[in-house]
Order: sequence, then C-alpha cells, then structure tokens
Amino acid sequence: MSNQRSINKGKNKFYLSFGKRIFDLALTLPVLIALSPIIIIAALLVRVFLGSPVLFRQLRPGLREKPFAIFKFRTMTDVRNKAGELLPDAERLTRLGAFLRKTSIDELPELFNVLKGDMSLIGPRPLLMGYLPYYTERERLRHKVHPGITGLSQVSGRNYLQWDDRLEMDVRYVAEMSFCLDVKIISKTLLQVLKSQDVAVLPGKVSVFLWQHRQQQQKQKENKS
Repeated sequence: MSNQRSINKGKNKFYLSFGKRIFDLALTLPVLIALSPIIIIAALLVRVFLGSPVLFRQLRPGLREKPFAIFKFRTMTDVRNKAGELLPDAERLTRLGAFLRKTSIDELPELFNVLKGDMSLIGPRPLLMGYLPYYTERERLRHKVHPGITGLSQVSGRNYLQWDDRLEMDVRYVAEMSFCLDVKIISKTLLQVLKSQDVAVLPGKVSVFLWQHRQQQQKQKENKS
C-alpha cells in the first residue's frame, strides 16, 4: 500500500512539474484556433456595443499569490451617477454582456493567460486580491498551483456553492491533482457550458463576497458566545 502511494505521489509530482503544462498547451493552442472566429466576433460586438477597451483586465493572485492580469471580455458599461461613482453591476450589465457570461464566452480571453503561463486550464479560480487576508491557512494552499479557467468547484456548483465548500474543493484539488482528474473536470466543464449550467450572470445575486461571509461567521461566533 505504501509503495503504491509513493508511485502515485511520484506520478502526480511529474504531472505537476511537466505534464500539466504540456496538457495545457496541447489543448489551448488548437482550441484557440478553432474558436478564433467566435473570439473575433465577440471582440467586434463588444467594441461596437460597449466601446473601448474590449478586454477587462484585473489583477488576481496567481501561483504562490503572485499577482497577474487576468483577461476577460468586457460585459458592463462604465455608466456613473452624478457623483461620478459607478452604478451597481446590475444596472451596468448589458444584454450582450449577460449573453457572454451565460455562454462563458467572456472567459475565452483567459486562454491567452494560459499561453502566457499565468494560468492553467484546470485549477482553483483566481479570485479577488482583496480576498487574500480572509483565507485560512488551509485555504491558502489553493495558491500552490496555477489558477485555472475551470476547476473542481466550478463543476460542482460554481457560485452556488457556499464559500467554505468552494474553498475546500480548491484545496482538495491541489491535494488530488492528476491527469485523470483534469480530464474529468474538462469533460464536465464542456457539458456545463453546452447546458449553460450553474452560471451566475450576476454572482452577487447568489452569493456574498468572501469578506462579507467572514464577517457573518464572526457575528455568529459572537452571538453564540
């Protein structure tokens, strides 16, 4: 039994060090070529209906919490109120933006993040930089691998999962990562995209921000004590 565990551990270490990057490139390059017409059309539509810039860029924590710029298609306008403040997401999200989110087309530019080596096809989703202080030590293990376009928590409920469950699945992925698991996640992701399943067009409508979740937990502890 111990010998078998050592063999499996060795395989996973090899996959993490070499195989996973090869897997990413072997899939990403042909997918980019195949989906290039959709990417070009989406870029043109965003440019026409939402204006410039076409891409939404935001710093996210990557491997070992090192920040990188994630790329997505813009889905919201920059409409502001009289005080110069951005309107709520629900008021800035356009029909085009909702369609791009529902079909996950807005995520396609992240394939370029994979080519750059900032991301992997499969891994814990890169969340907001502002979430870093709110992770437990165990949850911070999610940053021991490259973040992914899809992952174990994404095919298990996505934004509809409770925060503790989502983050625990990320840590579980890091512990159990293997070629077979990645293939399984990719297969489930394709089915979800085709069915537009578990996609929250406005995530804030189905779950709170992580810092709000932690504040709620803290209040519950104080009320019990």
